[in-house]
Amino acid sequence: MFYYFYILRSEKNGKLYLGYTPNLKDRIRSHNEGKNLATKPNIPYQLIFFSGFKNKADALNCERYFKTTAGWRRIHKMLDNFLTVK
Repeated sequence: MFYYFYILRSEKNGKLYLGYTPNLKDRIRSHNEGKNLATKPNIPYQLIFFSGFKNKADALNCERYFKTTAGWRRIHKMLDNFLTVK
């Protein structure tokens, strides 16, 4: 079983959401159906990045890092050439 770290971008306002899950397809569907209170106001979302891990701990550590100030800077730097990030 794989676990995934993912980044979603709101099509409504460009805001980013970061998370991890064992089932990427179902999780994205859940976000876009408004089943997550944190993302509901900004639906719909588009998957813009994901990375797979062999265990939950690694995926969670990846999510935790990218939610730090240094991690957010890195995300914006990575995406700067591809998207206009708000």
